[in-house]
Amino acid sequence: MTSDATSRGSDNDFDVGFDAKYGLTSRLTLDLTVLTDFSQVEVDQEQVNLTRFSLFFPEQRDFFLENDGVFGLGDVSIRNYRTGSSPRDFRLFHSRRIGLSADRRPVPIGAGARLTGRAGSFEIGLLNMQTQRDGDLPGENFTVARLRRNLSGGSDAGFMFVNRQGTSVGATDSYNRSFGADANFQLLRSMVVSTYYGRTDEPGVSGDRNAGYLQIAWRDRVFDASTFVKHVGESFNPGVGFIRRTAMRQAFATVGIHPQPKVSFLQEVNPYIDVSFISDLDWNLETRELTGGFGTTFSDGGTLALEYTDTFDRLDTETLIVGELVSPGEYQFAEASATYVASGARVISGTASVSHGDFYDGTRTSVGGRAVIRPDYHLQLTVAAEHNAIQLGGNDLTADLFSAQVRAAFSAVLFASAFVQYNRSVAEVVSSVRFNFLHAPLSDLFLVFTERRNVELDTIIERGVSLKLTKLFGF
Repeated sequence: MTSDATSRGSDNDFDVGFDAKYGLTSRLTLDLTVLTDFSQVEVDQEQVNLTRFSLFFPEQRDFFLENDGVFGLGDVSIRNYRTGSSPRDFRLFHSRRIGLSADRRPVPIGAGARLTGRAGSFEIGLLNMQTQRDGDLPGENFTVARLRRNLSGGSDAGFMFVNRQGTSVGATDSYNRSFGADANFQLLRSMVVSTYYGRTDEPGVSGDRNAGYLQIAWRDRVFDASTFVKHVGESFNPGVGFIRRTAMRQAFATVGIHPQPKVSFLQEVNPYIDVSFISDLDWNLETRELTGGFGTTFSDGGTLALEYTDTFDRLDTETLIVGELVSPGEYQFAEASATYVASGARVISGTASVSHGDFYDGTRTSVGGRAVIRPDYHLQLTVAAEHNAIQLGGNDLTADLFSAQVRAAFSAVLFASAFVQYNRSVAEVVSSVRFNFLHAPLSDLFLVFTERRNVELDTIIERGVSLKLTKLFGF
């Protein structure tokens, strides 16, 4: 049972919701939700977009994170393999699209059901969610069906269907459907082969609505290599997924070695070369990246990566990059970078990075760092900063982010966190404070304060106070 009282401006709401979990079998679980509320979820981490493509924001809501891997179909990253792609480039289904509008406004979820688990050698995922109409945002129904079969030797194959359908009056003819099939094979102990095919369908849309991908990766005790080819049509549009770039063909290859030298403070060194070519659908080169790198893994678990990247990028039209319009043309620029990641086992850990080089018709220098301090298991403090000094189109720009976060566990049942972020490029401060009291097993009381403020205009963009009570009833 969930109750929620929210104050935003002059609005005050009280809602009651219901969640249920039922084990159909020892390996198959049904989750039900009515009037779902996510007021306790932490705010997104601010990001600086230094590219001309969309950024990926991860899911943070517990209901969708549970068994999230069942619904994965898209670009893959494989532990210890350098693959050149990841799910942040493409996912056929990204649950964040449910309950959030395109401009990140929350849309109330009326009800939903999810079935996940295993039946024999099959992994099953079924999801149906219904959102409510909210002002100018119509109600929609989201349906996802995922079936994957585990094969011998750690291989698998499956398919997915995703449907987004308008349900409000005047919106019932609006839909977006995605179809996909994928397979992953573990061969010869050192080789991994991954592939998928996807297609989308929506009213009035023609053209190439297909996407396909084939990747082969190899890693043995000394050598590592991988390559992939990818095609994304200009009309491929997964309405409940994420795609970073469309209307393209890409070829990627990398090769390296990772010997383990007999040096006390070194665990592994890894020199490598990456090559990536991206063309439009007529095979005209759009982007080319050549990267030479040297990675080091230290005996304490820390890593150091040095890279030099030479980039070619062709802009067919005037393009907005970091808030600046860049003229059409062919641009070639290079950048050097260094990144150090300290071992997470230390009391003080974190990352530090620096890069400098040309950037389209100007230059870019980036410096960033993140420190995590854990004096004991009750307290964690995280501070981060990112500074980008950019010259573009004859103008000097800065894009900076600063953040601080505290997590505290006062006891086994009382927790608190505070998160403050400052995005200098838009002069916004985002603050969030959350208290969580576990008043009974798997039953919580949340008190959450959030605020988004423009510090230049000294105005509050958004402010909310939420009180959420959950109670677990066993049957």
